[in-house]
Amino acid sequence: MAPVPTVGGGGGLRARLTVPVLAFGGILMAVTQTVVVPLLPDLPRLTNSSPGAVSWLVTATLLSGAVLTPVLGRAGDMYGKRRVLLIALGLMAGGSVLCALTSDIRLLIAARALQGASAAVVPLSISILRDELPPQRTASAVALMSSTVGIGAALGLPLAALIVQYADWHAMFWATAALSTAGLLLARWAVRESPVRSPGRFDTWGALGLAAGLVCLLLAVSQGGQWGWGSGPVLGLFAGAVVILSVWWRTQLRVKQPLVDLRLASGRRVALPHVTALLAGFAFYANSLVTAQLVQAPAESGYGLELSIVATGLCLLPNGVIMLVLSPLSARVSTSRGPRITLAIGVAIMALGYAVRIVDSRELWAIMVGAAVVSTGTTFAYSALPTLILRAVPIEQTASANGVNVLMRTIGQSVSSAAVAAVLVRHTSSAGGVRFPTLGGYQLAFTLAGAVALVACATALAIPSDRAPQGDRKTAGRGGSTQETALEGS
Repeated sequence: MAPVPTVGGGGGLRARLTVPVLAFGGILMAVTQTVVVPLLPDLPRLTNSSPGAVSWLVTATLLSGAVLTPVLGRAGDMYGKRRVLLIALGLMAGGSVLCALTSDIRLLIAARALQGASAAVVPLSISILRDELPPQRTASAVALMSSTVGIGAALGLPLAALIVQYADWHAMFWATAALSTAGLLLARWAVRESPVRSPGRFDTWGALGLAAGLVCLLLAVSQGGQWGWGSGPVLGLFAGAVVILSVWWRTQLRVKQPLVDLRLASGRRVALPHVTALLAGFAFYANSLVTAQLVQAPAESGYGLELSIVATGLCLLPNGVIMLVLSPLSARVSTSRGPRITLAIGVAIMALGYAVRIVDSRELWAIMVGAAVVSTGTTFAYSALPTLILRAVPIEQTASANGVNVLMRTIGQSVSSAAVAAVLVRHTSSAGGVRFPTLGGYQLAFTLAGAVALVACATALAIPSDRAPQGDRKTAGRGGSTQETALEGS
């Protein structure tokens, strides 16, 4: 593995620990979002609530994360990235403490919404690294930071399963509270404030409009399977999302200092990476989602392995290790060939992984190999996306632009969850009174994810080359510095 880069090239302890501390925060974010999954089957009994109410423990985190990521990113560009990063980590720790103290489902949902603010940790950290690191070390640090999403997700499931199996379920939240508090204190000590700011007035109405539109969109996507895709509430939410986001778009184009610079975001060098992020998020999430269900299927299905939740988590753990080990390699490919090529290679490898999964999803070793190939591709894709954004936007807009990119990944994951669920529901069988998805249903889900990965590859190749015309560089580097020029030539 490549040596951990130090901030500003300095030799002080704080400088050497800045990147590991930020990466630790990113891992905590993914762990916090994942740990509730093993609890979902038992929480209706533990909280005296319905399964529908319990599902909001996932939905609330998804919605708040999607809304707050671009908002906190813009706030970081304006008021200080370190300051907003500490707020996000503090909300994550506070949400964990509240979860640990209560069994009331309403308070648990509110606490999970607080934890959703942690989704802004990764884009804020990437922007801090871009501001503080020397250009030659930015790529490896950004690749590591991007990989923390997969690393944390792979660690969260077995960690939570072990705690739930051997201790009271509140202990899981006490553990995440302690880790989050440690992450907050370490970040306060090791991370220095970036001097890069985007002065002006915060676009409050833009933030409210984006929040309302995203809530309508993601609520319809996440709850469509339960409420019915043709039901009045779901159709009304989709219609509301279209109307609100259309008005929001027009308003953002007229505002002097918008929440999201749509003129910049509409350019091919920014828009196409955002589209690719959405498609890559779809392909990435199907891997973890389907693998967990596949290995836990009953033996009566003819393919199921009946693994426990702990064993399932251990099967997913190698995927996190792969992302950690390969992130320096993906950074080197981006440096030598350009992040556009790295992104295209990554999503192509993801498609290859799904081809492996279609061929054999009965043997545990084959399932793990296929999942590992998809994770390898995810490492390359996720490490390249923020680098493409960093090269394409002014230095004072990096946090907000990367926040939008993470938002697109979140939307892709939400659509993936809904699409996979719809496929598996339509392809079921039964044995011994138990219904379960058929192997053909899983293979169809793999086919869908692989096809989306191929579309992502085509989209990545359509992104303009890093060696853009001089006029485009001046536009992209507006407000940039010598560091931006070095990034363009790296």
